Amino acid sequence: MARNKITIIGAGNVGASAALWLAPMNLGDIVLKDIPQTGTMPAGKALDLAQAGPIMGYDSRILGTTDYGPTEGSDVIVFTGGFPRKPGMSREDLVAKNEEVVVDVMNEIKRSSPNAIVIMVTNPLDTMAYVAYKMSGFPRSRILGQAGILDSARYRAFIAQELNVSVASVQAFTIGGHGDEMVPLARSTTVGGVALTKLLPKERIDAIVERTRKGGGEIVQLLGTSAYYAPGAACAQMVEAILNDRKLIVPVAAYLDGEYGLKDMYFGVMAKLGRGGVEEIIEAELDAEERTALNKSVELIRGTMSALKQVRPA
Repeated sequence: MARNKITIIGAGNVGASAALWLAPMNLGDIVLKDIPQTGTMPAGKALDLAQAGPIMGYDSRILGTTDYGPTEGSDVIVFTGGFPRKPGMSREDLVAKNEEVVVDVMNEIKRSSPNAIVIMVTNPLDTMAYVAYKMSGFPRSRILGQAGILDSARYRAFIAQELNVSVASVQAFTIGGHGDEMVPLARSTTVGGVALTKLLPKERIDAIVERTRKGGGEIVQLLGTSAYYAPGAACAQMVEAILNDRKLIVPVAAYLDGEYGLKDMYFGVMAKLGRGGVEEIIEAELDAEERTALNKSVELIRGTMSALKQVRPA
């Protein structure tokens, strides 16, 4: 039986961290792909990870490359490549630069891995997932974005710290866009089966929500660069759910065609992940406050999409 192949586009911090989390899962072979300008760096990281196998007990074969040959026939592709937003760079500048990257890479993916499921991580996430979907011609189930798992993980971590409980006891999700655009479902959040609203006053919940929204910025201030361990772990969870056909319900960025009354855009929603990718979108019941937050998130994402040059929204 053929082994699964997982390709990670972009061997930087997030891509390498995703490989680090994925290797011990023994899901298949891993290819770290980066641009030719990075030289032997992908090969070096792959070799280092491979040599950790005997210590950590995994048999995943890991290869680093700067060309697309070794990526051919990938089952899942994690797309972390692109430019980070730098000081002085406008939203429009970032969108234009990363749109160009996504267009170029998706043309290669269509040729080399026409049956792959693609997990987008490149920012601005929802907009770049939209570009990938439109450029690929793949079914919407096979192009999805990673953001909600990360936001939800931050939310759960902060709640667990506040209440001094295990993160395993906290069930919490966010939908909507990434970061400032997220919509936490506080009413549906539980700790050991008890509603969070019964355990914490509203002002403490609001403070946790605000810290979650600014979670990425907090790490940038402390670290001087964007987060990578948690984003890499979120990617690994999605890959595992897909390849093991878990039917795992998690928040992902998915293409909407009527869900929540929204069309022709990517948006963070609860979805069932399995071997077909996004196998079902699950709509949460929203109250007036959550619906208002959702509409604001939609406006922010649509505003970012308006900066696209090559792929124009309908």
